Amino acid sequence: MTDDPNLPSALAEIAEDFHSVSDRERLELLLDFSRELPDLPQKYGDNYAESMEQVVECQSPLFLAIEYDDAGKVELVFAAPAEAPTTRGFASILQQGLSGLSGEEILAVPDDLHQRLGLAKAITPLRLRGMAAMLRRIKHNIRQQMATAQ
Repeated sequence: MTDDPNLPSALAEIAEDFHSVSDRERLELLLDFSRELPDLPQKYGDNYAESMEQVVECQSPLFLAIEYDDAGKVELVFAAPAEAPTTRGFASILQQGLSGLSGEEILAVPDDLHQRLGLAKAITPLRLRGMAAMLRRIKHNIRQQMATAQ
């Protein structure tokens, strides 16, 4: 599955990368993404658990913050331990693929993104549920922000 018209261009490119490799190599690619997750901005400091939202559906401790610029574009910030490479990998995919988009563009991303990446054979169903939960939580928070902005 390449050139998915239902995905924003950055996510479509990532999906194409995943579909250009074997199932085994997809896990390696996910691990590559885990190493690309940006460091937590200094403003969140050591007490990020108090200023960020925990995605409790994830098996590993994952924290999320959604920031908006003046134009309403979204920036995703994640905190995930190095010992959770699959969680970090998917967080990095979301950060790279969704940051810079509007809330409406993110809400249009299909909920089955993890399936569109072809990860079902590479990681466990429990990890897949955590990945789906990350996207659901992002969308839920965007909907809440849009409702309060009106």
